[in-house]
Amino acid sequence: MAHDHAHAHGDDDHSHGHGHAHAHGHAHGHSHDHGDDEKNAARIGIAALLTGAFMGVELAGGVIAGSLALIADAGHMLSDFGSLALAWIGFRMARRPPDSRRTFGFRRFPVLAAFVNGLTLFAIAAWIVYEAIWRLNEPRTIEPMLMTWIAVAGLGVNIASFAVLHGADRDNLNVRGALLHVVGDLLGSVAAIAAGIIIMTTGWIQADPILSVLVALIILRSAWSVTAQSAHILLEGAPTNINLDKVTHDLVDHVDGVLDVHHAHLWSLDGRRSVMTLHARIANSAEGPAIVSRIKTRLREAHGVGHATVEIEGDDCAGADCT
Repeated sequence: MAHDHAHAHGDDDHSHGHGHAHAHGHAHGHSHDHGDDEKNAARIGIAALLTGAFMGVELAGGVIAGSLALIADAGHMLSDFGSLALAWIGFRMARRPPDSRRTFGFRRFPVLAAFVNGLTLFAIAAWIVYEAIWRLNEPRTIEPMLMTWIAVAGLGVNIASFAVLHGADRDNLNVRGALLHVVGDLLGSVAAIAAGIIIMTTGWIQADPILSVLVALIILRSAWSVTAQSAHILLEGAPTNINLDKVTHDLVDHVDGVLDVHHAHLWSLDGRRSVMTLHARIANSAEGPAIVSRIKTRLREAHGVGHATVEIEGDDCAGADCT
């Protein structure tokens, strides 16, 4: 039996008569603010330079002073420098335009960078704990005065880096990953200062490895947060701020002509830009193009979904799986 229908494409104005009711709409919400990304990239670049410049000083000071807390913090700063540099590259890569092989361009590269940053935090925390246990069993001589002054200088650098990054877009997962690295560094410097003061006043050298373990636990918490969130995006999980069931019911309730929404998928490109595909069954296939437009508008204005692909169906289902 023949059915009248139209294919409506959001990117071009043409329709075709076929024997099956379909309308495809594509809404590309790529009107992102390049200015914000430029600001984020510049701030991350400055933080990377500050961190890298002081990293060598802290490592040398930790070796001379015999302080695990300083060496651990220097190791964390080394990871931070690499992570911040990777984050900066991520922003640059994300600016590349889409092509036939990468139809979304490199918008997800910063998320991949954040995932790698999270994994490096796990590795650093594990090394600190291992080294701390070894030093508790075999204590080393520590020069607390040198250790304390270097840690104070490191704290100043970390505060400066934190201040620079604090002005960036903290909703950006890449920026948040960088901030977590810097916060871990800042806490490492505080721990080293505390350990130095304790050793100077009491002679209790075990304070150095014990406070290092405390920093490692804080780093692990940060590592889990950024790794879990970036992995969720890479696995194309639904954005945490959008409920797929609520969206589909909302379309039925608020878009005239929509009888049912099924075969819906929702994911995020980079933690900020949401993408959705769906099938919508409608009462009158002749209204397909207009209904596509209304669906895309509702998704954009009510749910923040800027890129949508909508397939319109009449009485018949377009695919084998319509649930």
